[in-house]
Amino acid sequence: MDLKQLTAKAKEVKELYSKHNEKSGEKTWSNAEYAQGLVGDVGDLVKLLMAKNNFRHYDNLDEKIAHELSDCLWSILVIADDLKVDLEPEFANTMNELKKRITDNM
Repeated sequence: MDLKQLTAKAKEVKELYSKHNEKSGEKTWSNAEYAQGLVGDVGDLVKLLMAKNNFRHYDNLDEKIAHELSDCLWSILVIADDLKVDLEPEFANTMNELKKRITDNM
């Protein structure tokens, strides 16, 4: 899948969560809650990476790392879409800026 397809899939799941929350009488998430969820997922990812470096133990570690990375990507895609940020050109621009900064200092 390309980034547009990933974003469409992320939006589809976001809408399902919103409908589920409404049906359950829970608040629909805003960007603030998605960002908080992202921070929680990053925290979970850090713990799994600690296990990858033998500081903790988890079963099915590689599967859990892949899952948390996907959770993080989902949050980023949903937040970017909500804020109307086109990640493809922004990512390319940022990588070009970083590349220039690094090569200029070599």
